[in-house]
Amino acid sequence: MLIVGVLVGCSSSPYQPLSPQLTSKKQNESKEDLGDDGKPLPAPIRQEHSQWIPVPWSSLPGFDQDRLHEAWNAWLKSCQKPVPLIGDLCLDVRRLSISDGLEQRKWIVSRFQAYKVENLSSNAVGMLTAYYEPELKAHREASDTFSIPLYGVPYGVKAGSLWHTREAMETNTGAMEQLKGHEIVYVADAVDALILQIQGSGRVEVTEPDGTIHWIRLAFAATNNQPYQSVTRWLLDNTEWREFSWPGIKKWASNNQNRVREMLWSNPRVVFFREEPLSNSDDHNGPRGAEGVSLTPGRSIAVDPKSIPYGTPVWLVSEGSNVKLRKLVMAQDTGSAIVGAVRADYFAGSGSEAGEFAGRIKQDLQLWVLWPNNKQP
Repeated sequence: MLIVGVLVGCSSSPYQPLSPQLTSKKQNESKEDLGDDGKPLPAPIRQEHSQWIPVPWSSLPGFDQDRLHEAWNAWLKSCQKPVPLIGDLCLDVRRLSISDGLEQRKWIVSRFQAYKVENLSSNAVGMLTAYYEPELKAHREASDTFSIPLYGVPYGVKAGSLWHTREAMETNTGAMEQLKGHEIVYVADAVDALILQIQGSGRVEVTEPDGTIHWIRLAFAATNNQPYQSVTRWLLDNTEWREFSWPGIKKWASNNQNRVREMLWSNPRVVFFREEPLSNSDDHNGPRGAEGVSLTPGRSIAVDPKSIPYGTPVWLVSEGSNVKLRKLVMAQDTGSAIVGAVRADYFAGSGSEAGEFAGRIKQDLQLWVLWPNNKQP
């Protein structure tokens, strides 16, 4: 996930964070430092990119209204790769998968403490974006129509080391030689290929040389380690384009064929894929995220793992002109643009409808980590 956006502040947020500078005496005297049961709340927890401030459950907007059972499948998936402390509760998570929301909510409140996530400057408002899994058609062999290759990992690509840029991969003889034989499929549109790379994975309907057609998933495998640059930023700086959507970008590309390569080359970063089979059971599962489990539409988020560890249940609140979200989600993925304490990328699902939804989301965000009682991450 390589979504890039501009953080929008919210000085009038109704949810005020607790000050970490309060003295112990003031904390003991403050009602905000007491839980719903009247007992003192635990101490704040500091992470590398964030601080977690303990709060009463009653301060979580909408916590008593979410359909928790919809989040339970995502939680069960995290239990396939249990992490320390949270993973210790997976036996209960599995047992409660057949329970109703009331019992699930009661268990969460009894076993977890809610913490408001802030950055290290005590700002509790960040930014939410969304991502999705595109669906497109491809051919196994190149043709006049299907001529844009999507590659597996070529020789010479090493983690942390710069490899050839996007432009070099199309113009440099040495780079093109290294890419030979690593083509997985060919698509018809270079912008579709770029979208697939930016989203990190996709569902692809492949036509084989013998005419058979089947679905595969192209999952993220590696990058050329070049810095990501937004083609939206390039369009804003170099053209009159102002349609802030992928359909708008494709429309511009269709009308400006002579400048498409210039636009594409403005982003030197390229993603390489691995091919995975798709079965009927994958219809409701997304690609594997950084945690190593398949993502759940509407219940998985990408986070900065230096702020929130993978596998952590998170209460998410985001209200904007496009959508209002108050729900339990799981931290199961990350992305190069997902950096900072209160920053999340919301997995919207697969296909064009999910893509249209994801393209509209850039709005204020608040997060609460749900962490096991009396445990330190």
